[in-house]
Amino acid sequence: MENLGYEILHGASLILLFMFILLLSKMANDFFTPYHVDEELHGKDNVALATSMAGYLAATTVIFIGALLGPSQGILEDLMAVGGYALMGILLLNLSHEINDRLILHRFCNVKEIIEDRNIGAGAVQFGSYMASGLVVAGAIHGEGGGIGTILVFYILGQAALILFTLFYNKITPFDLHHEIEQDNAAAGVAFGGTLTAVGIILMKGASGNFVGWGHNLSVFAMDAVLVFILLPTVRFFFDKVIMPRTSLDHEIQHDRNLGAGFLEVVGALSFSIILLFVMG
Repeated sequence: MENLGYEILHGASLILLFMFILLLSKMANDFFTPYHVDEELHGKDNVALATSMAGYLAATTVIFIGALLGPSQGILEDLMAVGGYALMGILLLNLSHEINDRLILHRFCNVKEIIEDRNIGAGAVQFGSYMASGLVVAGAIHGEGGGIGTILVFYILGQAALILFTLFYNKITPFDLHHEIEQDNAAAGVAFGGTLTAVGIILMKGASGNFVGWGHNLSVFAMDAVLVFILLPTVRFFFDKVIMPRTSLDHEIQHDRNLGAGFLEVVGALSFSIILLFVMG
């Protein structure tokens, strides 16, 4: 009975901590952004911002889970460790917002697109950027032997990989990603945002595990980052030529602005990244 009581108290305390972390996460977003989230979501029914916020809160949850996994050290110790890592993750997610604005979708102002134009495609890309960042941070937190330094290093490497992948994605598609998103092409934004999430899953695998040493852990991360640039374009080609042989995925996204085609690209990228996570985990 004592063990059962302890488990109930331990679980309840972590659930309350998670609720508190979500509240802090929203407050941090309010503080770091130049607009009022509640007014945009409830007063103006801004779907673009809701899409972005969904990714932000989901990424916060992923980071919380990454901090939660592992052996328990006791209620107080677990609350301090999980809460501390989660707070650090919230700060990094808000930094990701700036990186997305200045280095990923850098040809236009994301705030203008999401708040003034209510551009769902831009919101979807922010969703993917948040998720990818959260997954990498969660991977770096999970495991023993690391610390704040390893989390920051893998976060920076993850952001660099996302920026490079954006450039690469623009090269392998016949359309200009920035132009399509700026023209309110939601299909292009959804496809790319989902692909960024898939990139995050693969990079999470590279960042997770026990910290053995910089040489070992960085080489593992580098190999998984290389897989991103090999696997995801291959998956995209497979879906384009095999799953949808009677039409062109690029044509459907660029010219028809087919949101369904965008979601198909997302499912393809996520499916293969998740399979890779379990096959090579």
